[in-house]
Amino acid sequence: MAFDFGLRRIGVAVGHTGTGIASPLTTLNLPASGPDWNTITQLLDEWRPDALVIGVPYHMDGSDSDMSNAARRFGRQLNGRFGLPVHEVDERLSSMAAEAEHRRQRQGGRQRRTRKGDIDKLAASLILQAWLQQRETAGDG
Repeated sequence: MAFDFGLRRIGVAVGHTGTGIASPLTTLNLPASGPDWNTITQLLDEWRPDALVIGVPYHMDGSDSDMSNAARRFGRQLNGRFGLPVHEVDERLSSMAAEAEHRRQRQGGRQRRTRKGDIDKLAASLILQAWLQQRETAGDG
């Protein structure tokens, strides 16, 4: 299961190491009080992932940003609450790629209109897809 952490929303995707395929799942609104841990718990109970993947946004030069630190903090919270391994993926371009993919789907007639969370969950699936491909390339899959 992968998360695209943002200050307003968290995109969520699921995938399988056997097939190497990731799919968008949902988008969670992020209230000022922080992540909706009850909903995240429900998702984890339903999908029972073996590992969690978070996208970490770096600056284009590879240096950390405030969002990098916030995403890592979210990853540490996930690990602390659920005891699952948390893997980080460089997600510098995932939102732009998600927007491009969403435009392509709309042009192909598969999407009629854009909702705010569509890009976030699609970005989470691209993050997870990148992690799955890294595992395959490394010979772990």
